[in-house]
This record gives sequence, C-alpha cells and structure tokens, in this order.
Amino acid sequence: MADQDDEGAAGLGSVSAPVGGEAATLPAIVPEGGGAPSGRRRPRWLVPVVVAVVVAVVVVVAGLVGWRVVESRRHDAALDSCSRAVKTLQDKTGPDRLAGYRQAAGIKADQVKDAKTVVAMARSVKDAEGIRQRTIRCKASMSTDDLNATADQAGKIDGKYAAVDKAAKAVLASRDAKALEDAKAALNVKKGEASKLLADSDGRVTDAAVRDGLQQAIGQAGQVKGDKAKAYRDAANALQVAIDRVNASMQARSQADQQAAQAQASQQQAQRQGATQRRQASSNSGRRGSTQTRRPSYRPSGNQGGGDSGSASAPAQDNWSEQAFEEWSKGNTTNGGKPVCQKGQACGIG
Repeated sequence: MADQDDEGAAGLGSVSAPVGGEAATLPAIVPEGGGAPSGRRRPRWLVPVVVAVVVAVVVVVAGLVGWRVVESRRHDAALDSCSRAVKTLQDKTGPDRLAGYRQAAGIKADQVKDAKTVVAMARSVKDAEGIRQRTIRCKASMSTDDLNATADQAGKIDGKYAAVDKAAKAVLASRDAKALEDAKAALNVKKGEASKLLADSDGRVTDAAVRDGLQQAIGQAGQVKGDKAKAYRDAANALQVAIDRVNASMQARSQADQQAAQAQASQQQAQRQGATQRRQASSNSGRRGSTQTRRPSYRPSGNQGGGDSGSASAPAQDNWSEQAFEEWSKGNTTNGGKPVCQKGQACGIG
C-alpha cells in the first residue's frame, strides 16, 4: 500500500508539475497522420518582427495614399489657379478690349489734352510686345509644375496688359477732355457769328421768320450744359443751319433788289432816250422851217434893178440849199454889188 501511495504521489507530482512548474514543457503534439511530434520551438523575436513589418507596410501604404491625395489636391489647386489666371488674361485681351487698345494707340498727341498719355500708351504697348490675342491653355493632363508655370506666365502677361488698359483709358479720357474743350470753344465762336448776323440781317431778308429761327437757336445754344462734347456740337450745328437760312434769305433779297434796280435803270434810260428823240425831232423840224424862210419866194429870171444880164437864174426851190444859195448869190448881184437875195430874206419885189 505504501508503495502504491508513493507511486500515486509520484503520479500526482508529475501531473501537477505543468501547472505550477516554471520549467515544465508543453506536451508534444502528435500529428494526425501519425508522424513524429515536432520538437522545434519558435523564436521569441519573431512576433515583434512580424508586427513591425506589418506596421511598416501599413505606414508605407498610408504614406503613399496620403501622398497621392496631397498631390491630387496640389494638382487641382494648380489647375484652378492656372484657369483663373488665363481667364483674367482673356478678359483683358478679348476682341472688344483689343479694339479699344488699338483705338487708343492710334490717337495722336495733338488730339489729346495731355500729350504725356500718348507717350505712356506707346510705352505700355511696347512692353506688352504688341496688341494681339494671347493663346494660353491649362489642361488637366498637365503636371502640377507645368500648371504653375503656365499660371505664372499668364499672370505676367496680364500685368502688362493691365498697364496697357490703364494707359488706354488715360488716352481716351484726355481725348474726350480736349474734344469737350474744342466743342465749347467752337460753340462760343458760332454764337458770336450768329448774334452778329442777327443784327446785320435786320430788314435785309425776304422772310423775317428765318431771323426768328436764328434768335431761337442762339437762346438754345446758351442753355447747353454738361460734359458731353456731342451736346455742344449739336447746338453749333443747329446754329449753322439757322445761319445758312438767314444768309440764303439775305442773298435772295439782294438779288431781288438788284433786279428791281436794273429794271428801274432800264426804264429811266428808255425815258431819257425817248426825250432825246423828241428833242431831236423838234430840232430837225425847226431847222427845216428856218431853211424854207431863207429861200427865195420866186425864181428870179434875171438881174432885177439893172443888174448884170448875164447872171444865172435861181435854182428850183425843191433843190434849194444854203450852199446852192451861196453859189447862186455870188453871180446875182445888184448894181451896188449886193446880192439880189440876202441870206435869211425873201427874194421878192416890193
């Protein structure tokens, strides 16, 4: 019995050893196939290494994923920045804006109030390398660096065209200021011309209504205000129309007066010619009567009162003239040497 108890105690000791003993080994595991149990033990450092590797892999994968996310965000930001820069540039270089720049660049120094604006415009156009449409594109397929570079390029060009835009506005404003100044001066000159014509045309027009229109235009021109040159030019044009109407009416009146004067002169000349003709007719009639009184009342057939019997007879009365009378008288004298018939006396007896 004692032996059995000792054996039993020994058996209990062998059974309880795995529980309390620190140096006890695990029972061998027999494979199901009946092979011999493995006696190799796993090293203690294996598990930490495996864990470390797994953590490293996770970290690397997470890093790659994070990098891709960050890079994607950077790319998207670069694409957005590039697109905005290009859009801003396109706004400054659109067809309408370029047309305005070209218009401003074509303005000369004598067309503006301040010539310095023209010089600044020429300098800005030169810095921008001419006024032309710029073609710059931002594509999603471009790299982040390329997008950033394109955005920088668009920004630089945009800055140059911003200077062009500023200079163009200054030139146009200076041109408008000079146009306004010139329009005001021209209107003042036209108002003075119209006022003088209104005074000079009094009583010299065919229709007084044109003078009333001119006076009304002068009054309206004096009420023009504002900073728009067109209003002053329109007023000057209205004055010019009224001035032309008055001038035309004055010319018509002048032509009518000339025609009337010519008609009166022609009438007076005709009257003078008629009076002259009447005087000439009266004078001729008087001379014919005087000649007849000087002619002899008869034809002497010889020398009366003992004259020379060889004297010629007097010519016929119808052919009697002063010259014939003188010739005849020379050869028909009395004994005293006097003509038978004296000039201006009748040649009768008794």
